[in-house]
Amino acid sequence: MKNMLRLSILIVFCTTSVILLAQSKSRSQYIEEYHELAIKEMNRVGIPASITLAQGMLESGNGNSTLARKSNNHFGIKCHNDWKGKRVYHDDDRKGECFRKYKTVYQSYIDHSDFLTGKQRYASLFELKTTDYKGWAKGLKKAGYATDPKYAHRLIEIIEENNLDRFDRGGTFVRNSDSGASKPVVRRTYNDDFTIDAFGSHQVKLNNGVKYISVLDGDSFEKISEEFGLKSWEVYTYNDLPDNAKIKTYKYLYVQPKRNKAHRKHNVHKVKSGETLHYVSQKYGVKLSRLYRYNNLRKGDRVKEGQFIQLRRKKK
Repeated sequence: MKNMLRLSILIVFCTTSVILLAQSKSRSQYIEEYHELAIKEMNRVGIPASITLAQGMLESGNGNSTLARKSNNHFGIKCHNDWKGKRVYHDDDRKGECFRKYKTVYQSYIDHSDFLTGKQRYASLFELKTTDYKGWAKGLKKAGYATDPKYAHRLIEIIEENNLDRFDRGGTFVRNSDSGASKPVVRRTYNDDFTIDAFGSHQVKLNNGVKYISVLDGDSFEKISEEFGLKSWEVYTYNDLPDNAKIKTYKYLYVQPKRNKAHRKHNVHKVKSGETLHYVSQKYGVKLSRLYRYNNLRKGDRVKEGQFIQLRRKKK
């Protein structure tokens, strides 16, 4: 009877081990499963696909961590004060820390992108080319994304060992129908001066880490909103425009929210003849409401030639 019990326990243990091994993802499996999500986010916000994949692989243990398997959190993003979604608690730097929980892995990828684009300390990264994965890796470490002193080195190592930078240059996966295996294929669709152009007719550029486009002949607010998957009011809001704005009046339009501060190399702006506060807001990619606050101005106040406008902090 005891031998039968031992045999049963052994069978259960072995079966469980086999199941766990079967569920465990390898690096190549992780890349094949999620590289398209990383490319989508690169096209949407400008973070290199190689960086997103490497961070996901490093933070989630190739998707095998408890946080990734049970909460779809592939980047170890904690709740913070602004998180309104579901939460889970795990021991990390401290016991019982709060982490974000997502319905899908893609939501985790989107939130990772939004986390980086929404923080001023990462703004300078978006001035780098999407093919500069080394600059991005070092910049993330410098900006305090992780406390690990070798964080940048680890990301670069993962990228180079797995040739992830091929995705930054238009590379993809194809499946070999004979063996069922996947192999990387590099399709060089971009030159060395790679510029995000995921939306067809408009070339997307970055100012202060914020995506913007040049207004073309035949453009309308409705057309731009549809092209970039935005709601009808978002283009107006992102550019601090009234509902009756005429698109021909503007040379450039932002397609995501402007920052709360200008880039650190721009502290003040001296107003020239004919310039408005809205012009300054667009020039530096700073929300108009912030400029009013920094300069002790009320909505609708005009600026004068020669006036100095604070771009990063409130005027004393």
